[in-house]
Amino acid sequence: MDTQTHTSPALTPDVIDRFIEAAGPGGALVGGRDDLEKYLVEWRGLYRGETPLVLRPGSVEAVSAIVKIAAETGTPLVPQGGNTGLVGGQIPDASGGQVIVSLERMNKVRAVDALNNAMVVDAGCTLQSIQDAASEIDRLFPLSLASEGSCQVGGVISTNAGGTAVLRYGSMRDLVLGLEAVLPNGEIWNGLTSLRKDNTGYDLMRLLAGAEGTLGIITGAVLKLYPAPKATETAFVAVRDPQAAVELLARLQDVSGGLVATFEIIKRSGFELVLRHFEDAADPFSDPHQWYVLVELTAGTDGWLRGVLEQGLGGAMEAGLVLDAVLAESETQRQALWALRENMSEAQKLEGASIKHDVSVPVSRVPDFLDQATRDVEAAMPGIRPVPFGHIGDGNIHFNLSQPVEMDPQAFIGQWQAMNDIVHGVVARLNGSISAEHGIGTLKREEITRYKSDVALGAMRAIKQALDPKGIMNPGKLV
Repeated sequence: MDTQTHTSPALTPDVIDRFIEAAGPGGALVGGRDDLEKYLVEWRGLYRGETPLVLRPGSVEAVSAIVKIAAETGTPLVPQGGNTGLVGGQIPDASGGQVIVSLERMNKVRAVDALNNAMVVDAGCTLQSIQDAASEIDRLFPLSLASEGSCQVGGVISTNAGGTAVLRYGSMRDLVLGLEAVLPNGEIWNGLTSLRKDNTGYDLMRLLAGAEGTLGIITGAVLKLYPAPKATETAFVAVRDPQAAVELLARLQDVSGGLVATFEIIKRSGFELVLRHFEDAADPFSDPHQWYVLVELTAGTDGWLRGVLEQGLGGAMEAGLVLDAVLAESETQRQALWALRENMSEAQKLEGASIKHDVSVPVSRVPDFLDQATRDVEAAMPGIRPVPFGHIGDGNIHFNLSQPVEMDPQAFIGQWQAMNDIVHGVVARLNGSISAEHGIGTLKREEITRYKSDVALGAMRAIKQALDPKGIMNPGKLV
């Protein structure tokens, strides 16, 4: 699937030379597709783009200089983090007239304030490096993603990523206290405040977070930290059905006083893909079950949390909600249980073509969504293999569809819109969202116009026009 082409003034040798100089020594990659391949292809292979130039500035001043040249010459810029996005928002179009701006060289932790539970970082820091830096001062940065070893803070903020701990800590937008960004005219906005309260007008930070690089390039951030948990209890639980999972969540929240950090649902169909494609994966139960949840509770003190989890699971088992459960007895076993969830996407990729949906509905309506969407896609395409999993604790389900076993992969991908119509139709009827945590990018840019009101879309376009009147910031994405 190629990105759409958005024409722009030709990148003349003179303009390219100016960009290279602005990026500084070692700050530019110029060459053919082989040299730039990792920047041009989305990891699932859905989107490929073209560019003659990848700029890798090492400072906010260099980013500013690049953007000023782009504003002057009308050159479109595509900000890129770790290139782990799933909706094509980080990929240039096929025109060859857009320039990628990678923040990968801006990867320093600038400051840490343990007493204020805050950390100032460059946008090119990987999520894993942020987690490690927080751990060194006995703090927790709670956002966790399967791609945390390669995704970068700027990209995670720009897409307002969610992850497995939204239930307890919120999405990325909730974990940012302040931002530094280069606006479309090249000006540097320094909003690196670490305040918890600042009621002085429009919240530019929350506007840029989730804007997918269409309103500016994020270059730095102040991140919110938390005390590091001293106790963690993890369980892999077989439940009767999704309704039982929702009721179990409520029970565990009640009995623990809100200490549930993770609550992930997995259907047997996806679980079997992990067992098939990963040699180290093992079924923790002697008998198969149709639905599972991965539960994790955390607390600041040890010695009592296991009893709370056991109490909650025991009561749910007596009520017929829980069929079986395995509690992690060691960190090794905990990691093994987590791998069963974290390897879901890769296992589905190894299985063949898949059509993916990142949707959310009210938590209480998740069982209705799973039932209706599964029934409708199976009726539309016999042999299709629904693989739903995800963050049932915050209502975000990755309703992924694997191709029928004997179907041609490209023919299956050709049914993407038809499957969207079915799945997103169910989401709309349940007052949900067609994008919970992955963003809009290119993949859902047209789709969003069918589900977002004209008033909301008009306001979004007005903001884009006001801040980026020349349309140079990630054109063709989001709006």
